[in-house]
Amino acid sequence: MVVFTLIFGRIAKLPSDGAPYSLLVFTGMVPWFFFAAALSESSNSLLANANLLTKVYFPRLLVPVAALGAPLVDLLVGIVLLVLLMLWLGYPPNLRMFALPAFMLLAYCAALGLGLWFAALNIQYRDFQFVVPFLIQFGLFASPIGYSSKLIPEQWRLLFSLNPMVSVIDGFRWALLGEPFSFHLDALFLSALVTALILAGGLWFFRRTERALADVI
Repeated sequence: MVVFTLIFGRIAKLPSDGAPYSLLVFTGMVPWFFFAAALSESSNSLLANANLLTKVYFPRLLVPVAALGAPLVDLLVGIVLLVLLMLWLGYPPNLRMFALPAFMLLAYCAALGLGLWFAALNIQYRDFQFVVPFLIQFGLFASPIGYSSKLIPEQWRLLFSLNPMVSVIDGFRWALLGEPFSFHLDALFLSALVTALILAGGLWFFRRTERALADVI
């Protein structure tokens, strides 16, 4: 948060829509770090539990799903710290905060869907595990963490919203920081649709390769 605040807030002087820039960054970092950790853990879950998969039969889907447990706990802790920072900076939460579970669910489904794809691909193509950190690093700057989505030109807004974390972060800011961070319903619908397709595709691909996982490992 300090690095982003210094680079984007102090040096680049990007607008923060009236909120403290550190708070703008932190509301973006909390859901993003959940997504990044959940994606990384679920992607490597099958390889990390290879010995268990070859000895005991159980639904393989449970492995990447269980891998999202620890990042989810981290997310809840991060939200508590975020609320404390808001109170310290004079931004008490309001009733919009009860909308957070919906955006948390969107981030969870996006991470699980991509995690299922990457977990199965990691088993079939071992070098694919080196692609995931690059994608996460790219997503860090392709998501509005250190800047507001309002900086994106209107003609690029829907394309930008193909990244599900855009609506998640915008939703977090709207729920916690208020109306200046309002999100577009069409962008939210598009992100939800993309997430549903990713999750459905991930489930299909994972179930398709599930039977051969033990042999390939």
